[in-house]
Amino acid sequence: MSDQPAAPGSRPPTITDEVRREADRQLAILLRGVDELLPLDEFRARLEAAIAAGRPLRVKQGFDPTAPDIHLGHAVGLRKLREFQDLGHQVVVIVGDYTGMVGDPSGRSKTRPQLTEEDVERFARTYLDQFFSIVDRAKTEVHRNGEWFAQMRFADVLRLAARSTVARMLERDDFAKRWQASQPISVHELLYPLMQGHDSVEIRSDVELGGTEQKFNLLVGRALQEDAGQPPQAILTLPILVGLDGVQRMSKSLGNYVGIAEPPAEQFGKLMSIPDERLLHYWELAAHAPKDELARVEAALAAGDNPMTWKKALGERVVALYHGEDAAKRAREGFEQQFSKRGRPPEAVLWTLPPAATIPLRKLLVDVGLVKSGGEAKRKIEEGAVEVDEKPVKDPAFELPLGSDRVTLVRLGRRWIQVRADAAAVAPAASATPVPIPEA
Repeated sequence: MSDQPAAPGSRPPTITDEVRREADRQLAILLRGVDELLPLDEFRARLEAAIAAGRPLRVKQGFDPTAPDIHLGHAVGLRKLREFQDLGHQVVVIVGDYTGMVGDPSGRSKTRPQLTEEDVERFARTYLDQFFSIVDRAKTEVHRNGEWFAQMRFADVLRLAARSTVARMLERDDFAKRWQASQPISVHELLYPLMQGHDSVEIRSDVELGGTEQKFNLLVGRALQEDAGQPPQAILTLPILVGLDGVQRMSKSLGNYVGIAEPPAEQFGKLMSIPDERLLHYWELAAHAPKDELARVEAALAAGDNPMTWKKALGERVVALYHGEDAAKRAREGFEQQFSKRGRPPEAVLWTLPPAATIPLRKLLVDVGLVKSGGEAKRKIEEGAVEVDEKPVKDPAFELPLGSDRVTLVRLGRRWIQVRADAAAVAPAASATPVPIPEA
């Protein structure tokens, strides 16, 4: 496809049956795994015109580099961008160096902490390196929105702010909830949707991608483009990947994430912890399985297959996406040897404890950070999830024997630690790196 738009006033391209068939083919791909594509008829007409004219659509997605890592939740949108690229369209990425200093309020119950320019730039460099492990760098146009926001005078900011009203902004679900709960809403947060929308005006986007919580911001972009005399962008929203806790959206700040740059064994091990009821969700959004494969997984689980069988298949599929099939197979084999087959790892972190004859197992689990509370420790022990020296312990009152001349192995789920008393210890302390586990 040529990247030259049709000249103003030129005759619209002829929409032939061949063009319609190609539009059908592309839509079947682009609508897969999508929550909404609005307005669909308008998007289809624009897609047909682009195909007939031999020019790509300009497909926008913005990312605020508020953290250095990309996780599987981000990858949902990145893989859709790659589909657009593979169909011949132009991806335009906005690195939000200015919006990042505001912080997107979408889905937030409180104001985000503001980042410095140095933080945003540092995160952006790492972010883009990971971004291009999925999206084709050669087919991507990258802009920082500081290119236009840094040039604005205060009068320009006032004109942009005048494009909306406070009442309109408070229609947002997250702002409305905060207002009703008497939670503060900073004035600079009200500017965020306008800033994101103005990005669409600057790069003349045809379609913008975002998560379902981004719908308000994407619609603001349509309104600002119409005000600027441009054809308004279509909006494509994607489902939100739930984190490893099975409840909240995947987020680095919540610790329930799987980073795409994490080592294969770490990725695989984390995926083994997802709740059984979220398996299909992950097969669809993290493994990007097509409909027929999703149907097979769903049918197998409904027929009584062990969910762990499909978790392992999921883990291998996801690791292969980011590290290759060989690394995925090794990660699975390592997990099965270490955990499924009760094999122990060659090394683990060593915790030294103040001298004592024994320590309550519940207290130990909390002290070393394997659980967050005594209640959680009691529950894990009663569930049989805790082992001491490779033997299950189900008594919440169990006292772990200590000694300076012996190392005790403690396992919770996929995490192993070693424990030893030390006369010099005044508080529990962990070794800086894992140390070899002594032979039994």
